Amino acid sequence: MEIKTIEATHFDDWLPLWDGYLVFYETTLKDEITRDVFDRICDKNYGQMGGFIAYENGVALGLVHYIIHDNTWSDKKVCYLEDLFTAAEARGKGVGRALIEKVAEYAKQTNCRHVYWQTHKTNKTAQALYNKVAEDTEFLVYKKTI
Repeated sequence: MEIKTIEATHFDDWLPLWDGYLVFYETTLKDEITRDVFDRICDKNYGQMGGFIAYENGVALGLVHYIIHDNTWSDKKVCYLEDLFTAAEARGKGVGRALIEKVAEYAKQTNCRHVYWQTHKTNKTAQALYNKVAEDTEFLVYKKTI
């Protein structure tokens, strides 16, 4: 598996994963919003938003997006893992874990305090992974101390 920083050339690989993520959460976005999200993820001059995409043999298997931001509890920034999605055919192969670890590695390199994220209370499959790689804050928000 290879994990790459999302760049403008990855749009055609990213879009089906993004669409799958939206379907999973039973939501839709206008095409212009989707394009804007992707452009902001790729724009190195736009704040601290970014992402990674996982590949195996040239096939995109999963995506993750993050936002680095200030917080009121520390002089260090924190990293919010906003979106994480693995294609159905790649689930159970370690893609989600690898993407989380890639975000944690990036957050550590940028001197963040921790990585945190949320999931829906009914997403028990995701929670099984999250409980192995992070602390349950009892608010259904997860953080990974680094």
